[in-house]
Amino acid sequence: MQSDSRVRSPAVASLFYPGDALRLGQEVSSLLEKAGTFSGLLPKAMVVPHAGYVWSGGLAATACKLLIPMKNQIRRVVLLGPAHRVYLRGIALPSSTAFATPFGEVGLDTDLLQKLAAAFSCVKVMDAAHAMEHSLEVILPFLQKTLDSFTLVPLVVGETDAHKVASVLDDLWGGEETLILVSSDLSHFKDYASARTMDLKTAQAIEAMDLSGISPDAACGVYPLRGFLISALRRSLKVHRLGLYNSGDVSGDKAGEVVGYGAWAFTEEGI
Repeated sequence: MQSDSRVRSPAVASLFYPGDALRLGQEVSSLLEKAGTFSGLLPKAMVVPHAGYVWSGGLAATACKLLIPMKNQIRRVVLLGPAHRVYLRGIALPSSTAFATPFGEVGLDTDLLQKLAAAFSCVKVMDAAHAMEHSLEVILPFLQKTLDSFTLVPLVVGETDAHKVASVLDDLWGGEETLILVSSDLSHFKDYASARTMDLKTAQAIEAMDLSGISPDAACGVYPLRGFLISALRRSLKVHRLGLYNSGDVSGDKAGEVVGYGAWAFTEEGI
């Protein structure tokens, strides 16, 4: 059987997470079971990390566990992440009709993607930006495990003015059926003490919705994150920190360079 050329195949299965459905199911289920519980939080949006599951899977699970009570409500996930593999100015859409993981395919909202490309000059179809990008892919198995049927709007965000990103998000915001999810890690390859200091400042900036407090050096997802914070600030969303740590905390090795991770939930109407 030939594969559908319009389905994006997994690029980092067996690297960032298990490559077969059985092992992946066991790992995601274990991470969700061990994840922290924040009772009563019903997020409209979240910021989650995208490293290998051994490093940041616990935080991704803590965030996505919040979706379980909303699994029948959420029908569309707008997923934004940074471009790691190609240089990109603007926002890249895929020409795919679905993204695949070992769990199966997630259909894309192709009509909405076409409308975005037609409506915004900063949005363009660029499969190269999606082909090897891990920042979106690693989140999908958690969504497949915690939500029922949903469509995906995958956006790889390169160097882009925050207000342009916010305008695109405003168009996608929707109601209770739509979840906004920003994928970003924090500081990269700092010594442990420097990473803790930098990541705490970034966390405080996110919680204050202070765009100027988030630099490209502080978060790889700085461009989607800044744009999202403009939209969140306009809507007076309430932010909740779900966790903050770095790879040294996971491994116990605090002598070398580390990568920082954080997760946040954003709720409406003071929830």
